[in-house]
Amino acid sequence: MNHSNNGKGFRLTQYFFVQALIAILLGAIQVFAFAPFEQYWTIYPSLIGLFLLLEQVQETTKRRFLISYLFNLSMFIACIHWVYVSMDLFGGMPLFVSVLLIILLAAYLAIFPTLALWVTTRLPEIPNSLRYLFVLPVFWLLSDWLRGWFLTGFPWAYLGYSHADTPLIGFAPLLGVQGVTLAIVMICGALTLIIKRHRIPLNITIIVSLVVTGTLLQKQNYTELQSPVLISLVQGNIDQNKKWQPEELYPSVMKYLDLSKTNHEDQPEIIIWPESAIAALEVDMQRFLLPLSEDLASRNKTLISGIIGYRVQQDEYRNSIITLGKLPAGDEYSMQSKNRYQKHHLLPIGEFVPFEKYLRPLAPYFNLPMSSFQRGQEVQPNLQTLQTSFAAALCYEIAFPELLRKNVREDTGMLLTLSNDAWFGDSIGPAQHLQIARMRAIEFARPLLRSTNNGITAIYGSHGEEIGRLESNTDAVLSKEIAPAFGKTPYQTYGSLPLYLYSILILTWLYIYLVISRRTRNKYSLKKK
Repeated sequence: MNHSNNGKGFRLTQYFFVQALIAILLGAIQVFAFAPFEQYWTIYPSLIGLFLLLEQVQETTKRRFLISYLFNLSMFIACIHWVYVSMDLFGGMPLFVSVLLIILLAAYLAIFPTLALWVTTRLPEIPNSLRYLFVLPVFWLLSDWLRGWFLTGFPWAYLGYSHADTPLIGFAPLLGVQGVTLAIVMICGALTLIIKRHRIPLNITIIVSLVVTGTLLQKQNYTELQSPVLISLVQGNIDQNKKWQPEELYPSVMKYLDLSKTNHEDQPEIIIWPESAIAALEVDMQRFLLPLSEDLASRNKTLISGIIGYRVQQDEYRNSIITLGKLPAGDEYSMQSKNRYQKHHLLPIGEFVPFEKYLRPLAPYFNLPMSSFQRGQEVQPNLQTLQTSFAAALCYEIAFPELLRKNVREDTGMLLTLSNDAWFGDSIGPAQHLQIARMRAIEFARPLLRSTNNGITAIYGSHGEEIGRLESNTDAVLSKEIAPAFGKTPYQTYGSLPLYLYSILILTWLYIYLVISRRTRNKYSLKKK
């Protein structure tokens, strides 16, 4: 970024503490772009304000790094502070320790976008138009990819999630959520240049082109709808403090069974229960599951439910989804049936404890129920029913689009995600989780079913439109006729490959540009001598 004012333009202040305060405020307002607030426009004053602020920070690259870091630290604290609820209500953590851990997590996540901003400021040879429109957006993508992969990844609060109801969402079936992120950062860069009165016609053209292209892409149909299927999502609203108590097991299961007696007893129906709705080991529930499966089959009903899988010989637990009732020949329920899903991308601490030997003794939070799961395979068969097939994701997995992409086939009818966000109470976390799930429906142009214990249970159509939802903290059933969708989106076929190639192209150009620029400068210096 060009950090030389030459006496022109406004200057916020020369005092670091004022610059730091502004950066913190600009970062914090980004939370309002995401659910449940969904004020997507707040992204623009947040990022543009940061870009302009960094142009005022002239002293050292160290100071520019600190300002960028404070911005991102503030943003992540605002966006993920809800993780605190699970520590406070269920983890037995002291208040001080809980707050400290949230700050440490945010401090770690803030490193990635800060590096993208800082590296960009370290390249003074590049004209601002190229910096804002091409270099910074690519470095931003690189930082997001790294954050979503390193140490199992935490791909939360990607900018693209905030724009599901804008024209830019047209890029999602083509390039995934990060295609939307790329467009957002480019528009922020173009608006910054317009404010600086730099190549105004060009930057207006870029903004209009992105918006118009996104609008046209929104009108594309990538999949074909099939015959509708009656689906009932059951939200049991089981008290999380009682859920894992042995004496509460059968009352909870009976509540789910009672709720599942819908008004569609004379129709074929797929009934879906949430993650770990049956809060017990599958091997211990055979005297319940086998008769239930036979009863459901006799009534043309299929049940999909979360449960804890357990392999006795290997002493291995798996967070699983099983299918019961009326099923295709060869896919009927049994302990050996392959018509099931086993979670692959486990949640650190909640489902496995890194450095287990050292962390488990520290606090009850590291001994949550069933916190030593084994991974399922990365690629697994779709869940099969007589009416359609489902590509499944359990809870946190829905935030990893590339994982889901590997399991979505051309004949996959719907996307299914089971979750239990009761760990996070009435915070903004469940709404953000739902917003992320909605993006998967848009990327793959398929209906998405989200079944949860206490909310937010919802159904989205193949364009990301909301078909129905249940209010949080209620026990209820959401029944809809949903049309499966067959086909492929470009993102389903190629994933992030187009963005990888684009990034390589820009980075290659950047390298060549810097080499030529520095050689030219060196030759000029020699001539002057």
